[in-house]
Amino acid sequence: MSRLTGVGVSSGRASGPVARVAEALPEPPATPAPEDPAAEAARIRPAADAVAEQLFGRAARVEGDAKAVLETTAAMAADPALISQAEQLVAGRSLPAPRAVHEAANGFADALRAAGGYMAERARDVQDVRDRIVAELLGVTPPGVPELSGPSVLVARDLAPADTADLDPDLVLALVTEEGGPTSHTAILARALGIPAVVAVRGVLAATDAVGASVDGDTGTVEISDQPVTARAAERAAAVEWSGTGTTADGHPVKVLANVGSAADARAAVGTGAQGVGLFRTEFCYLAASDEPSVETQRAAYAEVLTPFAGKPVVVRTLDAGADKPLAFLDMGVEPNPALGVRGVRVSFDRPDVLDRQLEAIAGAAADSGVEVSVMAPMVATADEAAWFAARVRAAGLQRAGVMIEVPAAALSTAEILAAVDFVSIGTNDLAQYVFAADRMTGALAELNDPWQPALLRLLDIVGRAGAELGKPVGVCGEAAADPRLAGVLAGLGVTSLSMGASAVPAVGAALAGHPLAAFRQAAQAALAAPTSARAREAANAVLGG
Repeated sequence: MSRLTGVGVSSGRASGPVARVAEALPEPPATPAPEDPAAEAARIRPAADAVAEQLFGRAARVEGDAKAVLETTAAMAADPALISQAEQLVAGRSLPAPRAVHEAANGFADALRAAGGYMAERARDVQDVRDRIVAELLGVTPPGVPELSGPSVLVARDLAPADTADLDPDLVLALVTEEGGPTSHTAILARALGIPAVVAVRGVLAATDAVGASVDGDTGTVEISDQPVTARAAERAAAVEWSGTGTTADGHPVKVLANVGSAADARAAVGTGAQGVGLFRTEFCYLAASDEPSVETQRAAYAEVLTPFAGKPVVVRTLDAGADKPLAFLDMGVEPNPALGVRGVRVSFDRPDVLDRQLEAIAGAAADSGVEVSVMAPMVATADEAAWFAARVRAAGLQRAGVMIEVPAAALSTAEILAAVDFVSIGTNDLAQYVFAADRMTGALAELNDPWQPALLRLLDIVGRAGAELGKPVGVCGEAAADPRLAGVLAGLGVTSLSMGASAVPAVGAALAGHPLAAFRQAAQAALAAPTSARAREAANAVLGG
């Protein structure tokens, strides 16, 4: 038996037989050229439609977050831009249809990776869709999770949402991936299913003789064996019961909200009892657009997402784009280091007209849907930037303006920023990667992006204290909010709302109700004093039990 280490992203211990998730299909060849390019191009749309139909069929059999994931992936498979690009590659370069789909999808995935952050995480989804369409064109079985004959530990390079959206938690004992990080889909899924998971386990795929594994999602260790291992599931918590109102055991309010980026996300969030939306990503309205969408188009698209939350609070983030998230109509050019370049609110300084039109559309959608809307800007670094943004928000007739705390400078200047705006929301995913100079999409650096890192928690403590002193709300809308144990620590640091993927809402709400605020404050202080992320977890557990 050999011992490997990674980053534990979902707690618990389990063991059992190894089931390997099939790797991606080999790169399809660029030859021979089709005899009839028009006929070859005509094969692509039916193949894409067939994949979309399969995914929509799976979506119809599930509910909640799984349904939203499968519907989103199905829509990606049927994306007219992807299909058109592939058809043009057949017609223009005489490529076989599988190769054309492969190259077209890779172009989309590369653009998303260059975008960084949330958009980069969607590159894996595009690759998944690519392989499904290519498999359909070739008439072979697509890669993905095998049919499980019994309880197993799934081992993979990484997992795409559609691979795992309808997994049976009675058959999947644990998840282990060689790539990924604390904010990866695998981490989110494992927490939703309540099964142990360890990501960024370098070398696990090379252990081809492994037939059994023991997984510890708390310590991040994986023991693999070339001998059979008895199946043992992690102890499951009792069914989560949550009142639907975010509050600690002694009645201190902490709103439990959802992150959404589409109408499907919004419907799933309502189904889990989310009290509102803490982060509405508006990029979906722009990504496939060659020209800036009109105010009317934006207004209708936003209203569709907002309407399920009529009468509830919704925080809308303005367009998070720029040179690192290339949109044709912005024409931002090329930058040597786009992650540190003109992105987020910085785009608006040069193109305030784009921001003003988006604010007009948001105001209209809020009126159409009846939500209590607030608006916040991404990538704000200084109090002057915050004040500039707030002035434009209020000029558009919107009453509540806030900003994201994603840049260390903003965290250190929270008091001055809160003097200019009504609230702040901490994007822990981006803040972590900027604090540690560690790309969150790089598996080898996953440990640095662990939200339990004390250095990150100490910045959050600064933000929480400033909010409390000024009497203004402080939210968290990164994946840190989805960890039920960390959620309590965040409340102890002064966070007043937590926003996460819909599937985590009930568990976080129940966890907050499990202890009084004083216990969470004690756990937060213990975590702040710890030297490592592992020790911070242990310190919090020692206070809260478990």
